[in-house]
Amino acid sequence: VGAAPCSSTPSPESPGSILKHKVHAMPFTSHARLAGALLPSLAEAARVILSTREQGLVVDRKSDNSPVTEADRRAEAILTRAINDILPGLPVVAEESSAAGSAPPIGTTFILLDPLDGTRDYCAGRDDFTVNVGLIDDGRPVFGLIYAPAHRELYLTSAPGEAVAASFDCTSPRALSDLDLQKLHVRTGQTGRLSALVSRREAGTEFDDRLQRLGVTSRTPMSSAIKFGHLVRGDADIYPRFGPTCEWDTAAGQAIVEAAGGTVTALDGSPMIYGKSEAKFLNGPFVARGRIAD
Repeated sequence: VGAAPCSSTPSPESPGSILKHKVHAMPFTSHARLAGALLPSLAEAARVILSTREQGLVVDRKSDNSPVTEADRRAEAILTRAINDILPGLPVVAEESSAAGSAPPIGTTFILLDPLDGTRDYCAGRDDFTVNVGLIDDGRPVFGLIYAPAHRELYLTSAPGEAVAASFDCTSPRALSDLDLQKLHVRTGQTGRLSALVSRREAGTEFDDRLQRLGVTSRTPMSSAIKFGHLVRGDADIYPRFGPTCEWDTAAGQAIVEAAGGTVTALDGSPMIYGKSEAKFLNGPFVARGRIAD
């Protein structure tokens, strides 16, 4: 699948060493090594996503009436195999297999994978779609990677408390060490005068009222987890979501936002909890914020 080779008994310096330690205490290089090991298969999956659309899509419907394509399935298979090679034994909860009723049993540490977030935009010919990979430990995301193939935008946690972005072309991929990684920091917004990134699927009077109560005075509609990336690069102050999402939609983004100095919480300020298998990994409403000044 193009992933970096990994022995079944990983050394302390390999990405697989994550399994032997509390993820909260991952050494600085573990984030970067995991991201670097994922890049070849990420590029392969992205090429499949782009080429499948060019060749003409056949769109099916899942049980919740959301769209799914062959690109979703093939990208998920590529990335799941790669993650299994890189982190053997770690459960991978992926969107399409979960929708088919085959989510694996999970413990405290597992991967959340969305192989094609923003399928509606992808099918409509728009470019706001992403691949999301998040690592969960003890109910919280500690590593995140988001890639928007059509925009060539890559966002990831490169170390605990450090988020970076780079331009990454899946048609001529390079190693992580060869990319021009730019450190990311959320911007500071002014209470009552906030700029928001909002979903294209949320609109109407009630939605407008909710934004007003949050102090939002301007908005930019976008789709998929790319909104988390644009938040951490300082394009807006806040990203609220009142409609339904799943854990694989938000885990990578939350890890990146928090590493860049922001927060992601439920609307009432309580923590976002991950690993809710009994609830089919569904999220409640949430809000991602940069720094907000009074």
